[in-house]
Amino acid sequence: MKIAINTLEEITIAELDGDIDASTAPKISKEVLPLATEGKKILVDMTKVPYMSSAGLRMLLLLNRQITLKKTELVLVGMNEEIIKTMKVTGLLNCFPIEKNLEEGKKVLNR
Repeated sequence: MKIAINTLEEITIAELDGDIDASTAPKISKEVLPLATEGKKILVDMTKVPYMSSAGLRMLLLLNRQITLKKTELVLVGMNEEIIKTMKVTGLLNCFPIEKNLEEGKKVLNR
């Protein structure tokens, strides 16, 4: 798993590259959860994430708790259909704004 974190126009972008599973979810949590601070805008780019296990779902649940507590804005972008289906079945799909690409995600955060 590769994680690149950049800032563009007051938006922190966390680009994930690789599978999200039991071995990589802790690394993502360690690097992405601290980004959720009050008033922050975060975009998580999952364009290069081909697979996400239940450990990834758990990581997203922790992320949802953190952004709710810290009043952080967060958008997920670029998720493939399989991940979207899994999130829909588990009810997590309704917890996050989800957009197709970076540009759409930026529009949501810049409203």
